[in-house]
Amino acid sequence: MKGFDPKWKDFPDYILGITAEIWEGRGIATLHDYYTADIPVRSPGSVVIGNQGVIAATMATIAEFPDRRLLGEDVIWSGTPEEGMLSSHRILSTATHAGDGVYGNATGTRLVYRIIADCHAINNQINDEWLIRDQGAIVRQLGWEPKAYAADLIEREGGAASCVKPFTPAIDVAGPYKGRGNDNEWGVRYANLLTRIMGADMAAIPAGYDPACLLELPGGLTDHGIDAADRFWMGLRASFPNATFTIEHQIGRDDAGEAPRAAIRWGLHGTHDGWGAFGVPTGAEVYVMGVSHAEFGPRGLRREFVLFDETAIWKQIVMQTG
Repeated sequence: MKGFDPKWKDFPDYILGITAEIWEGRGIATLHDYYTADIPVRSPGSVVIGNQGVIAATMATIAEFPDRRLLGEDVIWSGTPEEGMLSSHRILSTATHAGDGVYGNATGTRLVYRIIADCHAINNQINDEWLIRDQGAIVRQLGWEPKAYAADLIEREGGAASCVKPFTPAIDVAGPYKGRGNDNEWGVRYANLLTRIMGADMAAIPAGYDPACLLELPGGLTDHGIDAADRFWMGLRASFPNATFTIEHQIGRDDAGEAPRAAIRWGLHGTHDGWGAFGVPTGAEVYVMGVSHAEFGPRGLRREFVLFDETAIWKQIVMQTG
């Protein structure tokens, strides 16, 4: 790959390799090389600028979860080495809550949860990132409900006026990556499917999903079948029935030895004015940052991985409603 260290055989190898170096290899200082000094990192809970912030967050996480492992499940990517490449890296993380930190006093609890990181890289460096961690899965395994955790976090951060603000388009920053992905047919197919669902055309689910589909959903939930897909997407959309759905980034791939697959980063922006997965309508303005991966088979979408941060959604609601 032009501009990249020759030890990396391809882009997925680079993404998986540097992740292992940083975390399992404890090469935290390599972030000075692998991340640009002014990188913007957007997550549902905040926007952080610069690799010093990334290094600080990495050390804090390792202090709280010293045996954390990041198991790379897939890297769905687009672009070229010359123009830059965007990876949507799906990770299954295991960790023991062995130290005090943002999740409270150490409990010794063994955790399993997913992360998806969208990273743009060129010339052997990552210079733009969007990161979603399944906070709902983490806090539930530690004995919290996401709403209660969000309320407690607001209090610990000094109250609604001074706490760390969750991500919304209003606090976004422009990064160097301006791409939108690629026009591969599988990305188009998945984007169309999500757009229909978010347009209240729930008939898209039995038409587009394999009846035996496997669903990996926020909160660490595993489910199966088109009825479960309908319940999940209906619960989300019903909570924000008038919110605007946008596709922020779209990748499709058809690689040898792999199922056809797609990665979509999306947003849902509007008010919490419906009964659904987020309970009693409050009228709060909410932005949902989501990323979804899909794999397709002969009978339609057969595996779907969806991530958003339930605690960041609840934090926005509680900040506005008390």
